[in-house]
Amino acid sequence: MASDSTAGGASADMPVETSEQNLDIPPRPAGQEADIQQLQVEKADLQDKLLRALAEAQNIRRRGQQDVERERKFGIERFAKDMLSVADNLGRALSALPKDSAAIDPTLRNVIVGVQATERELQSALERHGITRVESLGKPFNAEFHQAMMEVEDPTVPTGTVVQELIPGYLLAGRLLRAAMVGVSKGGPSLRPASNEN
Repeated sequence: MASDSTAGGASADMPVETSEQNLDIPPRPAGQEADIQQLQVEKADLQDKLLRALAEAQNIRRRGQQDVERERKFGIERFAKDMLSVADNLGRALSALPKDSAAIDPTLRNVIVGVQATERELQSALERHGITRVESLGKPFNAEFHQAMMEVEDPTVPTGTVVQELIPGYLLAGRLLRAAMVGVSKGGPSLRPASNEN
């Protein structure tokens, strides 16, 4: 018996069928090339739209997070401004009292101590929520934090120094909530250029 070099006993002269011949793929009609190109253009367009939509969704999410953070920080602004008038009134009430504690009736002294404690508690509550007082007295006038209500003639103090605080100013999370209304000195020596630090 002769050795057969081809598999399955086929002769070497017979052609081997390829997988394409088994698939019976019909030839493409002439119009299909245009359809394929159109589908590729549509695919590229849809991919572009998808990428743009994903980018827009990411931007919306980022803006939403920024809005939430801003609202968390500054959402109490209107309430804080209302509370500042309460703090002002408590301060005015305490400043109107006589300085000589001996002249005050003992019963009234207890009321004064209660009002002082209330003012301290209010200031503490404001600070816990990020509302801090602007320190003004003795500082150079800074238009970012101060509103000049009057000028005070004082040759012993450098010109442009805050010498009187009529209404205190406040910051909310580092942003100005209310400017301090102040009296500024004039007639003294020139003040060195002021820094923006308070």
